[in-house]
Amino acid sequence: MMYFGFDPGKDKCGIAIVTRQGEAIRHEVITSDSAIATLQNWIQTHEIQSLILGDQTGSKKWRSRIIEALPNLQVITVDERFSSQQARDRYWNLYPAQGIQKLVPLGMRTPPRPIDDIVAIILVERYLASLD
Repeated sequence: MMYFGFDPGKDKCGIAIVTRQGEAIRHEVITSDSAIATLQNWIQTHEIQSLILGDQTGSKKWRSRIIEALPNLQVITVDERFSSQQARDRYWNLYPAQGIQKLVPLGMRTPPRPIDDIVAIILVERYLASLD
């Protein structure tokens, strides 16, 4: 079984498919307009057990939209606080700085791309940790 991590946003969303063991097998940052269609497509190609949703920016609206589009999918909300900072740190672990960027202290580096997909992975990890 796998979990669908969803970091909702006004303009973009982070999405990820994560195994029960915590391995991210797919993750992307997509436009908010394409989120429901992408979710529907990914559910057709992966055995998704539940959708794990961050509880901050617009989560109530997104929860309603997801349940309306996919009524058989279990939607679980988790605490999203500090997940962006955690994702920023994780980004540099996944994609170490190169060249002169290595000289910039970690706290001052800005990832060169949106990290909402990494936040989605972290949301699933938080949910899985709550099961133990």
